[in-house]
Amino acid sequence: MKVLRIPQISAEEYIEKQIVKIRETVGGGRVLLALSGGVDCSVSAALLSKAGVKLTCILVDHGFMRKNEANEVKNAFADWDLELITVDAEERFLAKVKGVSEPEQKRKLIGEEFIRVFEEQAKKIGVVDFLAQGTIYTDVIESENKDGKAAVKSHHNVGGLPESIKFKGIIEPVRELYKNEVREISAILGLPDYITKRQPFPGPGLAIRVIGEVTKERLDVLRDADYIYREEIAAAGLNTDINQYFAVLTDMRSVGVKDGMRTYGYIAALRAVNTVDLVTARFARLPYEVLEKVSARITSEVVPRGGIGISRVVYDITDKPPGTIEWE
Repeated sequence: MKVLRIPQISAEEYIEKQIVKIRETVGGGRVLLALSGGVDCSVSAALLSKAGVKLTCILVDHGFMRKNEANEVKNAFADWDLELITVDAEERFLAKVKGVSEPEQKRKLIGEEFIRVFEEQAKKIGVVDFLAQGTIYTDVIESENKDGKAAVKSHHNVGGLPESIKFKGIIEPVRELYKNEVREISAILGLPDYITKRQPFPGPGLAIRVIGEVTKERLDVLRDADYIYREEIAAAGLNTDINQYFAVLTDMRSVGVKDGMRTYGYIAALRAVNTVDLVTARFARLPYEVLEKVSARITSEVVPRGGIGISRVVYDITDKPPGTIEWE
């Protein structure tokens, strides 16, 4: 494998190089890592573990995770030889983004709150010298501001970092890799398939897949719709053919009909793409029968108590570029 800006280096050589670099940087210090269960942060954790440094991993349940995901992550890492702390921070994150609709502001607020949570946990743990992150090269590219032009978007672990960070430094073991290269490293490290092949998920989570203001009710609606979508993709045997797929809750509502009565629910959008490096992507041509079943289930099964359901489902057929994979 060729690694960006390090020509002709193999995956095995990259692993060894990072292990040496981590040991030299950290020494006898302690590292704090946000562990969400995604392949990027998981590979970072594995490299740090192989380097033999003192590592504490923190799972921040910010309320923006997918359905059942927090428990799945805890179960997945239950047998790992690492210290894992779970922080229930849903209320504080929801309060942080209350009334905020602009996507860049969401990302920056969430990124800053992540750092503050880590700082608080670090104080409880004791002396923590370094913060580790699963930043990959796509994050860096999209967060750069070139020639005075605005960045594509600020990632919570790159452009969304606050100016004041109370750590000696940041450790980013996979910063030079694209997503496909991270997966290759993951397989070589012996991480399980459900980590290596895990769907990409942004750090701000569902907060940027809820278009417009983020509320607990809207998050729950999206969680249910996204779960149905992923369930039907897997049932159709398409989950290994598509690189990324997810649902988006738009900030638009549409008239519908249910049980002979007028409804005025949300419009949900489905996204599915194929990509090698996440820099470019083509929309996936899903079978109509799969889309039909997903739409029927979402419009009939996503019924929040006393809230607004989904009355219409649309499918996004935009490539990257001109669009991005995420809507925000």
